[in-house]
Amino acid sequence: MAMLARRDYAIAELRERLERKGFDRTVVEGTLEELIEERALDDSRYASNYVSYHASRGQGPLRIAAELQARGLSAALIEAALAVGPDWQAAARALRLRKFGPEAPAEWAEKARQARFLQYRGFSSDHIRLALGADFDLD
Repeated sequence: MAMLARRDYAIAELRERLERKGFDRTVVEGTLEELIEERALDDSRYASNYVSYHASRGQGPLRIAAELQARGLSAALIEAALAVGPDWQAAARALRLRKFGPEAPAEWAEKARQARFLQYRGFSSDHIRLALGADFDLD
């Protein structure tokens, strides 16, 4: 409970941490089942909170999905959490404006630099294309 008091955990993530600390697997499974029944652990709530927090920090859906998958969440939960997340196109546009200013990039090199930045942050090529302007093509 002390671990859950500090932050929310995915079920698989908490299971791994407890087993790494040396707790018996059967005790861990029993404890996790109790926490799930009490709704202290909920993967859908965790995914929703994770998407909301990381989207507000300027991360895109691809990066968030990869991080959630690494934490042991199912693809269906990740997809559902991303679907109710923010407008990703608007988020990519706002991040580009915040980082690079209102001027649209005129030079190809600057467009590529901004595209790499957005790609690193986890936005898809469609989001990047719309954030940089309709005439930009990644291919």
